[in-house]
Amino acid sequence: MATLVPFALLSLPSPPSPVVFHAGPLALTYYGLSVALGIAVGTWLTGRELARRGYDAVLTLEALVFVIPLGVAGARIYYVAAHLDVYAKPIKTGMEVWHGGLDFYGALAGGLLGLLLYCRLRGVSALVFADAAAPGLILAQAVGRWGDYFNQEIFGQPSELPWAIRIVQENRPAQFADAASFHPTFLYESLWDVLVCLALLWVARRFAGRLRDGDVLLLYVSLYSFGRLLLETLRVDPTYLVGGTIRGNLLVSGVLALISVLILFAKHSRTLGKSL
Repeated sequence: MATLVPFALLSLPSPPSPVVFHAGPLALTYYGLSVALGIAVGTWLTGRELARRGYDAVLTLEALVFVIPLGVAGARIYYVAAHLDVYAKPIKTGMEVWHGGLDFYGALAGGLLGLLLYCRLRGVSALVFADAAAPGLILAQAVGRWGDYFNQEIFGQPSELPWAIRIVQENRPAQFADAASFHPTFLYESLWDVLVCLALLWVARRFAGRLRDGDVLLLYVSLYSFGRLLLETLRVDPTYLVGGTIRGNLLVSGVLALISVLILFAKHSRTLGKSL
């Protein structure tokens, strides 16, 4: 029993509250703060990457006016569409973002649409902008994921590992009511996102002369989706199922990872053939 004490001390504690403070009817949540910090660091890094490519960093702030609203709309539409069995009136409840949730892949699709519209209006290459934004986007995800820690959500299967997270009983899935600690999949994803960010920055600099427009974006989609694919096998939070057994985002992640890699190979197949 004594040997278990150090492991219990090392495990991640449950946060005391998801709320930072109240100001009358308004409340600042750790989730909202994490998302805001993620957007801030992602915008900063995107501005630096745009400047490195010879563009004005201010374009990043302008683009947010298009990217954020359409990103939120896409995230909500994807989530509601994936849970039509829950929402009797999808159009009405879809507008109520405070009821239910958002989905990242919907946010990615909506955000890319917003970026495309902005770039068309400004006469900027959407692929170049997306390449510059990819490292900042994955870094924003790494920061924003910590909001799930304070909400005690997006955790994995029961675990007794030293870094497992303790979840209070009311936030545990019914089938795991007797388990006290779980895999902190939000932490795994956050760490993976940081590694992907560093990899994208390194590739963008190391192979700058050989990359084509859109390559960094494709690499981002493939690496993130591969990591998400692995994490989906651990997660136990409710989600939509394909065929009654496969987690929807596991399937989406696998398809996106495969397609983005195939496109990358197709774009560089001639170069690879000459090098071989």
